[in-house]
Amino acid sequence: GNSVAEENAAGALRTLAFDNDNKVYIAAAGGIGPLVELVRSGTSVAQENAAGAIGNLAVNDDNVVFIAAAGGIGPLVELVRSGTSVAKEKAADALWNLAFNDDNKVSIAAAGGIGPLVELLRSGTSVAKENAASALENLAVSADNKVSIAAAGSIGPLIKLVRSGTSVAKEKAAGALWSLAFNVDNQ
Repeated sequence: GNSVAEENAAGALRTLAFDNDNKVYIAAAGGIGPLVELVRSGTSVAQENAAGAIGNLAVNDDNVVFIAAAGGIGPLVELVRSGTSVAKEKAADALWNLAFNDDNKVSIAAAGGIGPLVELLRSGTSVAKENAASALENLAVSADNKVSIAAAGSIGPLIKLVRSGTSVAKEKAAGALWSLAFNVDNQ
């Protein structure tokens, strides 16, 4: 379709997806697949809006499964790696919400998501750092991910965020460090 129309549609869905009922309606109407496609190959504005919509839709237990089944994790990881600064913020937020699901914790790591999230801790905007720390906090609940997150060089940047990040970044970085500490290999 027309790229401006796609940008506007994704932006509208992002806003509508703040509402819990709309999260269900958007998924039931088949909205997740097209949003994943826009994350994969839309304009930078469409990617930002689609990642934001997916992040909002992912605050729903059923939708986190639907998003993963629609192939949403890989494109979000790629957006964290190489999107605009806003796209990185939105994609990290979406991965944070998706990582509340145990299967998605594994899938995000398998898609190579840990390294780009750790890089956001170092070089992202303050919002991107908060979202990356939040995603890593959720991912670190998985025993396998604990080792991978530490091996990706996260501990130094997480400590830096605890010292000098925003209040949200401090809280989430401390939570990630707390989870990482419960692994004998990381102590």
